[in-house]
Amino acid sequence: MEANRRQLLRTATAVAAGLGLAGCSGSTDDGASTDTATDAPTDTPASTEDDAEVEPSASVGAGAAVAAEWTVMSARLDDAYTLGLAGMTGEGEAVAGRTFERFEGANGEYGAHEYLEETSTTNYEGFESGLVDLRDGLSSGDKEAAEDGWRSAQQHLREAQIAVVGETGANALGVLRYGVAVNDVELLAAAGETEAAATVAGEIKSWFENAPEHGALESADSEAYESLEGAMEDARRAASAGNVATVRSASDAAISASVTGANAIASGDLAAAGHLAAYQAEGWDAAALASLGGPSTNLAHAAVLNSYRARVYDAHWLAARGATDTAQTMVDDVFEHFETDAHGYHEALEEADGEAYEGFERGLNSLSTAIGNGDSEGIDSAVATVDENLVTGIEALAGSTGATLLEAAFFRARVADAREIYRLGANNVASGVVGSVFERFEADEAGFHEAFEDTDAESYEAFESALSSLRTAMENTNDSGVETHATAVMDELLGYMTTAGSTAQVSAAESTYVAARGFDAAALAALDEQSRANTVVTDALTYFEGGAGGFHEALEDADGEVYESFEADLSAVGSAAGNDSDAYAAATTFYTRAVEAAYATVAAAGGSFGGAAGTMVDAVFTSFEANDGGIHETLEDADEGAYENFESGLDGLSTALAENGDVRGAASAYANTTLRAQFAVVGALDDAPVSADGGSTGEEKRYAGGPNVQQGTPSDADHVIDMNLVAFDPKEITVQKGDTIAWTHNKGEPHSVTAYEDSIPSDAEYWASGGFDSESAARAGWNGGDTIEGAIRSGESYVHTFETTGTHEYVCIPHEEMGMKGTVVVEE
Repeated sequence: MEANRRQLLRTATAVAAGLGLAGCSGSTDDGASTDTATDAPTDTPASTEDDAEVEPSASVGAGAAVAAEWTVMSARLDDAYTLGLAGMTGEGEAVAGRTFERFEGANGEYGAHEYLEETSTTNYEGFESGLVDLRDGLSSGDKEAAEDGWRSAQQHLREAQIAVVGETGANALGVLRYGVAVNDVELLAAAGETEAAATVAGEIKSWFENAPEHGALESADSEAYESLEGAMEDARRAASAGNVATVRSASDAAISASVTGANAIASGDLAAAGHLAAYQAEGWDAAALASLGGPSTNLAHAAVLNSYRARVYDAHWLAARGATDTAQTMVDDVFEHFETDAHGYHEALEEADGEAYEGFERGLNSLSTAIGNGDSEGIDSAVATVDENLVTGIEALAGSTGATLLEAAFFRARVADAREIYRLGANNVASGVVGSVFERFEADEAGFHEAFEDTDAESYEAFESALSSLRTAMENTNDSGVETHATAVMDELLGYMTTAGSTAQVSAAESTYVAARGFDAAALAALDEQSRANTVVTDALTYFEGGAGGFHEALEDADGEVYESFEADLSAVGSAAGNDSDAYAAATTFYTRAVEAAYATVAAAGGSFGGAAGTMVDAVFTSFEANDGGIHETLEDADEGAYENFESGLDGLSTALAENGDVRGAASAYANTTLRAQFAVVGALDDAPVSADGGSTGEEKRYAGGPNVQQGTPSDADHVIDMNLVAFDPKEITVQKGDTIAWTHNKGEPHSVTAYEDSIPSDAEYWASGGFDSESAARAGWNGGDTIEGAIRSGESYVHTFETTGTHEYVCIPHEEMGMKGTVVVEE
């Protein structure tokens, strides 16, 4: 379906190109006050007279491609800051943090990070410090600090651009930045924040009017200048009127005018690189918009399918224990629930994947028949068919992240099943259930294995270890080991969920787990295990009341009535089991509430903005196919492979948005293909810091940890300090003499933990990652030679035991300028 949409867009742009696309004439100012608007974040004089006399000969080559990439960074600074202006400080902080993370990883001779450091240490440190101040200001709600950080970071980027491509080139790239900035107005309007969008539009216009790029554009192309200013004003008026469609048109017009202006100011190659950088920035805008919304209703549909998986496996083990009537009823009830389609899950699966839909229904019919006939092999085969098709349907509906969260919830339900089976004395059967979970995980079912490892390598390893140990403990009937390792497995799975997903996503997944526990209780009651059934319900209620990964509060906030019914109906399952009543009927009633809870929490999160974000990406595709500014021909002529990769990356981002996929990953992949395209159009593709497959090029940095850096976090550490992008958490800690601290890499590039030699007790032995005996040696180890020593990388920890009381101050060497420092106070 998406391919057809691409074809329609391609056809439409071809027709439009043939007819000639009319430019957008700017409307005159209606006198709206912009006195409170912020001035442009630069002190560089406009020099418009000089710009008018200078030939458009700004330097091209690899440096120009990097300067264009800095424009992307500049645009992302604007994204973060404008989100803060709109009151979305948390979202702005997240954008700033991800921008910093990408910058930190942009290494290689012509990577944005390394080239900025090589161009100017002052600008490099000033940009990083400004970006951190912007992020921290947004985090703390300090608007003045956020603004100062934004201004400083922008100023240092512009100064670096001037050093590389001259002021003329910097002005051309700056004009593109202001064109892309209008996209932020569209982003806010599409998210329903039209009042904030209007305010931001006024701010952007004011920034532009006070910027050197303003005069440069007016001198180089007065028509493009008027079109850009007019588009900014059109966006403001449309946002004030709540007209999102007109805001979108104004945003497109602003970028078109800025492209025309950039070509008028500077050389064609530099302007082309900048044009592609603007396309890249639009991709990041789309990803930012998508992140503002909640999950789509498809996630709730997928959660229902996930609950069917757990119910079918309950029927499977009940049938194996001879409770065939209850088992067959369970299967038939799943079919009936699916056919009623109370919330649209039946139709959703049929539309998402017709084969999975048919396979699921066919498998259910076969399972009911096999249970009725006592056909154990037929039961096994039918369960496998049902489960396989449900997984396929879940992946189609929930997207990559949602599917992994539901898989984690399913694993939790299966491990809970295994514990109940073990308690019933069937330890080998229980061990087999755990083994099947392990096999699914190793096979990367629903993409969960790879996602878990990528999200938190340490937790992933702990999960695998605990799961393997649980299986062994069950085989050996080690009761205490079973409880210990089962608890660890459940904790690591929930930890993944809360790390990888939003509260709404986790809530939808957890609804399936708690529903499964309700049916577990009913199954136990059917086996005359009423006391244990009641305990299962009590434990489930306690877990829910304890938070359940945010599910408890999310449901209470989303729908108070459903929340109260959810708790009451779950409690009723336990009561029914304890009173020897119909626990299965009570569990079925509770299941209805659990399904309602999934839909309520998803709906309360505001729904998905994936469609609106997809429209942003479609605008890039339309512009590119229409050959705006000659960019399509320029890139195709420069390098066929870079051209094809660019289109592929753009299509990948569009698909991820349309299918609730890994938008952030797709945006990063698209950014890499666009970065290569930037190098291609300036004739420096061989110097691109990313390869055609998205990996880094050039010589890799070599890192060595040293004798006190190890994989994972030691379980016997008394305290753990996380090393985030540019901060230790906690920054200050008080410990007892003899305590061991493990500093664990959590986010960002490699870090160091290096004591300030003059800021530790005089009688203390010097300490630092890498095992150095002095601060000067530690700094030399980090900054000198082919190998960076004392580095702590992802999945690693630095461990030190404190034997000397007093205050110990330390620093991360590569992030010292960003304030990554900490203090340990050691007491007797």
